[in-house]
Amino acid sequence: MENSSKQWRFEGNKRLNSASAISVRGVLDLVIGNLSTDDPRPTIPLGNGDPSQFACFRTSTTAEEAIVDAVHSAKYNGYAPTVGVLSARRAIANYLNRDLPYKLSADDIYVTSGCLQAIEVALAAINRPGANILLPRPGFTFYESRAAYEHLQVRHFDLLPDRGWEVDVDAIEDLADDNTVAIVIINPGNPCGSVYSYDHLKMVAETARKLGILVIADEVYGHLTFGSTPFVPMGIFGSIVPVLSLGSISKRWVVPGWRLGWLVTSDPNGILQKSGIVESITGFLNISTDPATFIQGAIPQILENTKDDFFSKVIVTLKEAADKCFDGIREVPCLTCPKKPEGSMFVMVRPYDLSAEDRGHVYIARYLHILQVKLNVSLLEDISDDLDFCMKLAKEESVIIVPAGMAFGMKNWLRITFACEISALEDGLRRIKAFHQRHVRKQ
Repeated sequence: MENSSKQWRFEGNKRLNSASAISVRGVLDLVIGNLSTDDPRPTIPLGNGDPSQFACFRTSTTAEEAIVDAVHSAKYNGYAPTVGVLSARRAIANYLNRDLPYKLSADDIYVTSGCLQAIEVALAAINRPGANILLPRPGFTFYESRAAYEHLQVRHFDLLPDRGWEVDVDAIEDLADDNTVAIVIINPGNPCGSVYSYDHLKMVAETARKLGILVIADEVYGHLTFGSTPFVPMGIFGSIVPVLSLGSISKRWVVPGWRLGWLVTSDPNGILQKSGIVESITGFLNISTDPATFIQGAIPQILENTKDDFFSKVIVTLKEAADKCFDGIREVPCLTCPKKPEGSMFVMVRPYDLSAEDRGHVYIARYLHILQVKLNVSLLEDISDDLDFCMKLAKEESVIIVPAGMAFGMKNWLRITFACEISALEDGLRRIKAFHQRHVRKQ
C-alpha cells in the first residue's frame, strides 16, 4: 500500500492555469462546459472563428491537391530545417512581395506552426528582464496570455471606436518608457474589424520609430476584407521602423487546422539583425516544434496556384451569412444592429443601459469582420453581464457565443461568428430569439 503521508515534490504549473484563463480557448471551454447534456439538439457553434467545419467554406481544391502532391512526392517525410523548408520560405516571400515596395528574400521568412506560434516566437525574441509591450484594447488576448507566461509586462492603449477603432497614437507616447520594446498592431482587426488606412499605419510607424520600438504586425486576416479600405501591410513601412509581420494560411484559405504560419522580418535596414532579434528568433525555433514538413512542401503550389475565384467565393459566402445574421439580430428586441457588416466573420454585441443619446447608436466596424451591436440588458429579467448571458444561453439553447469581457477585455460585449452554414446560423438566431423571449423583463 502506498503511504498516504508521502510528500511528493512536484505540482502543477499554476502559471499555465492563469495564462490560459485569459485566452479565447479558455473562455470558450468555460462556456462549452455549461452545455446541458439533456438537450438533444445539435450545438450551434457561433463562438469560434473556424468555418472550416462547414461545407460552404471548404478550402480550394488547389490547396488539397498540393497536400496530396507533397505527400506522394516522398520529398517531405523527414525533419524540416529549423527556419522552414527553403521552397516554402521562397514562396511566402514571393506571395508577400506582391504588396511591398521592396523585396523580401527567403532569409526574411520563418515558417511557424500557425500564427499562434509566430506570436510566441515574436514575444519570446523581444523579451528581456523588465521589458514591457504595448497591446491594443480591445485586442486578441492570446498576446496577453503569452506575455503572462513569458513574464513580459503589458501596457494597453485604447482603440478609438468613434474613429473606426484607430490607434490612440497620442496615448502610445504617454504609455511608453525606456523599458518598452514593441507595439502590437492587429490589421485587419480582431476583434474590432477595423482596416487601417495607409496614412494611419504610417503615423503608427513614425511614432514607433520616435520611441525606438519595433512593430509586431498581426496580419492573419490579411486581404479578408470587403469594405472600401484596402488592406495595407505594415511591412510597407519597414524602412521607417523594424516590423515583425505575422501571418498564416489559416483564415484566407480556411484551413486553421493545417497549422502553417510565418514570421517575417520586414526590415530592409537590417536593424533586427544588428540588435540580436534575428538570432533570438532562430534560438527560439531551435527549441520548439515545426509545422508538418509535407504542409511546408505544399506551400509553393498553394500560394502560387490558388485562383482568385476561390477568394471571391469566400468573401461572397461570408457576406451572405453576414446579411442573414443582421436580419436575424433585428428580430431580437434586446439587440441593436442598425447597419449590415461589411466584413467577414464576427458580430460584436454589447449590453448597455439605453440613455437618450445612446438609443439607436452603435459604433460600426466597417471593414473586416466585426459589426458592433448593442444588447440592452435592461430589457432582460435575470441577465447580469456578458458572461452570464453566454453561460445561460449555452445551458438553455445549446448556442455558443463568446463573452468578450473575458476574451477580449471588452466588458459587457459579446462576440458572435456568422461564418457557418446558413441553416445553422438561422437555427442559432432562432434560439437566441427564444432565449430573449424567455428572459424578457415583464412590463
